[in-house]
Amino acid sequence: MLHLNQPEMIERCTTARGELKLQRRSNDYEIISNGTFLMATYNGESERLLVDSAVDACAKEGCHVLIGGLGVGYSLGAAVRHPLVGAVTVIEIEERIIAWNQRELAPFSGNALADRKASVIHADLLEWLPQTTERFDVICLDIDNGPDWTVFTSNNGLYEQNGLELLHDRLKPGGVISFWSAAHSEAFQTRLETIFDHVQMIGVKQPDRLEDDVVYIASRR
Repeated sequence: MLHLNQPEMIERCTTARGELKLQRRSNDYEIISNGTFLMATYNGESERLLVDSAVDACAKEGCHVLIGGLGVGYSLGAAVRHPLVGAVTVIEIEERIIAWNQRELAPFSGNALADRKASVIHADLLEWLPQTTERFDVICLDIDNGPDWTVFTSNNGLYEQNGLELLHDRLKPGGVISFWSAAHSEAFQTRLETIFDHVQMIGVKQPDRLEDDVVYIASRR
């Protein structure tokens, strides 16, 4: 019998980025990357806020939302349920995370991957963004753990000047972008303010942590 605090291993696999694990702890699931906690189903408040606040700020009927990072599906679930959203494109680098969202994690998103609004692309967002010419009304990024605590150093590029300028260009006029972060980053907020027209930071209290999760909302004219 498992100890109450001991996770049950569901699946372990090796990807181009190393080891990826899905484990269950009581009624929740955790995803571990190379021994480092990546995400869990404990509380999806900040992931849902990532989408809802950006779509509300855009305030466009039938808007097309791009989500960077599928995670445990909370953000996608919020997007397909939002009345202003007409279509959602998700870019996810890990094929196993897509598979887990179709099986074990499906209840947490309301089986959002099967929704008619949703389409998922198995790709690296950092490689996909420069190649697409498509522009979006809303972009929501839940990549890694935010600008100051990336599990994969390659993801730093999304939060630096060049990456932010590229994201700005992938927004339609009047578009809104949101970023999830495990903590506030003053330097990152300053970079946002140099590129986007309006920037807002929203803190989301976490019962098991002293530091709030943070969602940044930024818009372009």
